[in-house]
Amino acid sequence: MRIIFLIVLFISSIIINAQPFSEKNRSAILQVLEKQRISWNEGNIEKYMEGYWKSDSLRFIGKSGITYGWKATLERYKKAYPDKEIMGILKFEVITLEAINATTAFMIGKWGLERKRDSVSGHFTLIWKKINDKWLITTDHSS
Repeated sequence: MRIIFLIVLFISSIIINAQPFSEKNRSAILQVLEKQRISWNEGNIEKYMEGYWKSDSLRFIGKSGITYGWKATLERYKKAYPDKEIMGILKFEVITLEAINATTAFMIGKWGLERKRDSVSGHFTLIWKKINDKWLITTDHSS
């Protein structure tokens, strides 16, 4: 009997804590990602960074480790991509976009850069949060 009670309690907690993730939220996140792609392809890193949480708590994890903060992430991008030719043409492919709750989402995807001299690609994991009614990336792990 105790096991049945625990199972019912567990299932009930999942149902109670489940948060609907509306198509409106999904669309809003994908629009931010698309604006970032367009901004990157225009060679505008500052505009690209508008998709990130402008906070010292932003985290970007890449092959060289963790960068903390919006400004430090902007500087990292500017150093790694000093001109439009090196920036290339960015493409994204979203593999999954899942709600963690009503104001937090988890995304896995692929990125690719087409450049004159080469092409590079990899994967990314993003944590999105709805802050002041705007979806922003709070954690980016790209490799």
